[in-house]
Amino acid sequence: MRTNNAKVKSLIVSVYFILIVLAILLATVFSAFKHLTPNPTLTFFIIVFGFITLFLIVHRISKYFEYDSDGVKVVILNSGLMLADHFNYREHKLEFEKEQLIAFKFKNYIIYKSLTLYLKSSKGNKKKETFNVTLVTHKKRRYIRQSLSKMVKSNIKINQ
Repeated sequence: MRTNNAKVKSLIVSVYFILIVLAILLATVFSAFKHLTPNPTLTFFIIVFGFITLFLIVHRISKYFEYDSDGVKVVILNSGLMLADHFNYREHKLEFEKEQLIAFKFKNYIIYKSLTLYLKSSKGNKKKETFNVTLVTHKKRRYIRQSLSKMVKSNIKINQ
């Protein structure tokens, strides 16, 4: 099974554009926020801190996700959406054989969703890998869950 969230890239570009427009708008209407505090410097830092926080949250959750379980090996890839074609500074790639999968877990936080895989290493130790699946649709996460469950069940049957 192969799936990814490539359609989300245009949405994230739009969100970044809206954030930049919002920053320009806040800079031009800065005087409208003088009721927050009597000190204009403190008001400026509150607005800048809020904008930076929003930007970092969007940057943290905006990742491209690709899952491929066709063949003998499973390939899972997480990479950044912006500038990913030129810089792979946020890439996390995992390639493993289906027999190595021990368990998996989807975690759902308020604005962040993750997939944690537990793998058996060649030395017999457990290895934990986590991937960002925030921008993967519910339907695709369900398909990934079914695929991984099938692998775990077959691994349990093999080990018995």
